[in-house]
Amino acid sequence: MKRRSALAVFGAGLALTLAACGGGGAGTGTDSDGGGSSANPSEITVGVAMPTQTSERWIADGKNVQAGLEKAGYKVDLQYANDDIPTQAQQIDQMITKGDKLLIVAAIDGTALSSQLANAAAQGVKVISYDRLIRGSGDVDFYVSFDNYNVGVQQGTSVLMGLGLLNPDGSPGTATGPFNVELFAGSLDDNNAQFFWDGAIDTLQPFIDKGQIVVKSGQTKIDQAAILRWQQETAQKRMEDLLTSAYNDGSKVDGVLSPYDGISRGIITALQNAGYGGSGTPMPIISGQDAEIASVKLINDGVQYATVFKDTRKLADEAVKAASAMVEGKEPEANDTETYDNGVKVVPSFLLESEIVTKDNVKSALVDTGYYTQAEVDAGKAS
Repeated sequence: MKRRSALAVFGAGLALTLAACGGGGAGTGTDSDGGGSSANPSEITVGVAMPTQTSERWIADGKNVQAGLEKAGYKVDLQYANDDIPTQAQQIDQMITKGDKLLIVAAIDGTALSSQLANAAAQGVKVISYDRLIRGSGDVDFYVSFDNYNVGVQQGTSVLMGLGLLNPDGSPGTATGPFNVELFAGSLDDNNAQFFWDGAIDTLQPFIDKGQIVVKSGQTKIDQAAILRWQQETAQKRMEDLLTSAYNDGSKVDGVLSPYDGISRGIITALQNAGYGGSGTPMPIISGQDAEIASVKLINDGVQYATVFKDTRKLADEAVKAASAMVEGKEPEANDTETYDNGVKVVPSFLLESEIVTKDNVKSALVDTGYYTQAEVDAGKAS
């Protein structure tokens, strides 16, 4: 795994829109065979396999990818698997059987689709791995995602900023600690979870080493912190257990590293049930990811401190560009050909930027860009 210095990015300021390498976009590559295809998009069906409809993020991804493909003239076979691995495998098998010419797959389990992808390759069907890298297969042709290590850096940085250990411009803050901080990680069957964790821990570790951050539970390994399927209820239960086992002496939690807004909401529920957020017991600094509308309201209300905004409209656009390039017989342009080794091959990738959002920039990052309306932010619900 490609490792980068977390501290090198601190000076980028609050937005921390950390770009990957340059490039004109995932659809601007050159022909892989010296020429393009004359296929009519209206005669081509693209299969889009999404993991679940329990997260508003994945619902939006599916809609955006479908809309982009249809605008480009393609037919779209969009399927959601409700976080069930056999269902997703069956859906992909059916897409291939029905004659879908290209697959865009956001995997539930990044290691569970090798036979389906081998079948796709045998039928000449190209595969784009969408946001979650598919592992253990040489039949993944392209990957579109965000710079996931830097997403983790941003999550760790947001915790440090909220605690006052760092200023928004990356300079040292006035606080010295020590602060009690607990660590949460994503689902270990999602390749991104390790990248998020590595970026966050590389960012926090110098402050842990100096004693300014203390993980009072002692649970500092990813397998101890991981939340299967990113489930809110599982995160709530783990936070409750941590409060019972490590904070039964009257000490308080000052911060929580959370890799996803749904996990953050579970953590918040557990903390609120334990009296945090009330008079005299402030809510800890809590990070997040995906800018889900319910969490954006919590940020605006001063309950959750931050989220990492990944503009999935842009991700969908890059997936459509890559798909169109492949259909035309071209190579999608990658801006990273080193980082994403799936265990069989390094998958050429196009990585997008992400941004830390706190109460101070909810409007500029999310409302002014048209991602949400102010009414949606105020209500905590998308219209």
